[in-house]
Amino acid sequence: AAYVHSLTATRIKFIHLPQPETQKDISFSNHISNLQAHAPLVKDATNNILHHSSSRFIGFVFDLFLTPFIDVGNQLGVPSYVFYASSAAFLGFQSHALALQDEQNVNIVELKDSDTEFTIPSYINPVSSKLFPTILLNPESNSMATTLVRWLRKAKGIMINTCWELESHAISSLSNGSVPPVYPVGPILDLERKSEVHQNSDIMKWLDEQPPSSVVFLCFGSGGNFNGDQVKEIASALEQSGHRFLWSLRQPPDPFKGPMASQTDYDDASEILPEGFLDRTHGIGKIIGWAPQVAILGHPAIGGFVSHCGWNSILESIWFGVPIATWPLYAEQQLNAFKLVTELEIAVEIKMDYRIEVIGNGEVEILRAETIEKGIRCMMDKGRDAWKRVKEMREKIRRALMDGGSAHSTIRDFINDVMGSMPKKN
Repeated sequence: AAYVHSLTATRIKFIHLPQPETQKDISFSNHISNLQAHAPLVKDATNNILHHSSSRFIGFVFDLFLTPFIDVGNQLGVPSYVFYASSAAFLGFQSHALALQDEQNVNIVELKDSDTEFTIPSYINPVSSKLFPTILLNPESNSMATTLVRWLRKAKGIMINTCWELESHAISSLSNGSVPPVYPVGPILDLERKSEVHQNSDIMKWLDEQPPSSVVFLCFGSGGNFNGDQVKEIASALEQSGHRFLWSLRQPPDPFKGPMASQTDYDDASEILPEGFLDRTHGIGKIIGWAPQVAILGHPAIGGFVSHCGWNSILESIWFGVPIATWPLYAEQQLNAFKLVTELEIAVEIKMDYRIEVIGNGEVEILRAETIEKGIRCMMDKGRDAWKRVKEMREKIRRALMDGGSAHSTIRDFINDVMGSMPKKN
């Protein structure tokens, strides 16, 4: 709430909409209809703003999951743009997956247990169906996902949180007309959070005491948590590796609180860790709950990041020149890991096709300590090419945001295109 409030002090104004009548079941099958129930409220709120403002209204910017609201823009006679928070490569994948289904009659749901390779224009190398997002491998969620991409194609343009320096091949592939014009305006990162973390906090003080580039940071995002058996394997891997570590260990959400419940911190992490682990790793390791990720990645003591490969986490890690050991969990994270390891070559693999079943209750694979330890050791080997490449990429993506950089120029082009598309005054 404090973060949202801080934004209201800028030129951004937040409008709170009333709650419409929607389906109580928040399953994928109801997502589109629930969104459409909000559309009249968005239109009314927009008209109300216009009625009380002398400013020109020049268009909408929607998130991918809100693309059905493009209809509202059409009704008001203004263009709609989409802000795409994943990679350009994944945007190309989504478009290609839709074409496979619509034009080549490929049933992607039937690929769930296969290892079929596909040539996808936004990737340099063939992509295995083992890396396809679960959301496309489930009939109910596949329908929702493809509907959103069909709406996406109706946008005037797409801003992507990436840059030419990071994804030149993927961005170039998107110029084939399969999607609206794209604007790589990233990396867009909330680096202000780094300065908000008190330097005297327990976490930062501990990091201050560690040698440069010596600490393995483990953090798996807002949905990243493991059962007790997997936690013990991770602990064993860390102990056997001998590396210093900072581990954001969080417990799964309470199943009785419903599908939207959040993960929480452990009251006593020793209850789930191997007996004696905290004593044996005292001085070289630290277990924490929620992690101020940006501040941690920006600390000179961090030498590597064991990550779920969410796109924002990837951008943050590259920004600070921290190599990644990939452990994807869900969504498009397997494809992100594939891109990092096989195409950009700035990461090492723990397991690229690992996934947790966020849809349904599938059996969860347990990664063994030996596999995890091997990935950690490779990541922390400063002589590896991945270590050098991520440092080089750090400088490239930072230059993209400077005056005259690729993202800076693209933002200017986007503004010019938006202004050129302004509806004519009556």
